[in-house]
Amino acid sequence: MNDIKGNWNPDQYDKFKNERTQPFIDLMSFIRPQEFERAVDLGCGTGELTHLFHQTFRPKVTLGIDSSREMLQKTQIHSAPGLTFIQDNIETWKPSEKVDLIISNAALQWCSNHSELFKSLYQSLLTGGQLAVQMPMNHDYPTHALAYDMSFEPKWNQRLNGKGYTKYDLFSVEEYAALLYRLGFREQTVVLKVYPHVLGSREEVLEWVKGSMLSFFRQNLTEEHYQEFLQEFRERLFKRLPDDKPFFYPFKRLHLWARV
Repeated sequence: MNDIKGNWNPDQYDKFKNERTQPFIDLMSFIRPQEFERAVDLGCGTGELTHLFHQTFRPKVTLGIDSSREMLQKTQIHSAPGLTFIQDNIETWKPSEKVDLIISNAALQWCSNHSELFKSLYQSLLTGGQLAVQMPMNHDYPTHALAYDMSFEPKWNQRLNGKGYTKYDLFSVEEYAALLYRLGFREQTVVLKVYPHVLGSREEVLEWVKGSMLSFFRQNLTEEHYQEFLQEFRERLFKRLPDDKPFFYPFKRLHLWARV
């Protein structure tokens, strides 16, 4: 797992709050309304969307889980009866008792070994329980490809203490559908959607990834080296991106829903 969420800046992440919220709204539309006893949000972040989910589907108990202390500090303002938040590793989390619903928005892509991960999620659900997952699939976009390449270049890899930025360990859309079937989910919907984000310029693409993917470099470099990295990354990225104003930023996301 790329353990970058332990050092995320929620203010930087929220610079594109509306663009990051819509995929979650779309994800909730897949969920079949029912009487939910226990629900879990894996990778809840600041808790704002968890609160929205909790108010929409009204489980008796909703647990939000995230590894980032900085993100969880923001959850206090989103408290509600039946809604709690804890710090834990979403990759290794297991419930003390099975739940009715597991939702995860833009988090599981950081986890490795999705075959075992989704098996564990399946085993955590009651019969009739639902799984709803949204994951970015923009790992082939120039931002992510460049970050991967730079992290393994001798200068930066040395400064990263031998660590390399690992691209998301994701399957294809068809492979996720097949995995859900093999695990035993009796219903499923798997959809890849492109979100057309119109930004002011390519500078805003850089600001976008500073709030997510580039946190890996901020965590593993000194502040001086991180600022140097940003400058080089910017120069090299802008050789790959057109200088369009406004800038069209196509962002692919996978929506996955299944019922046990």
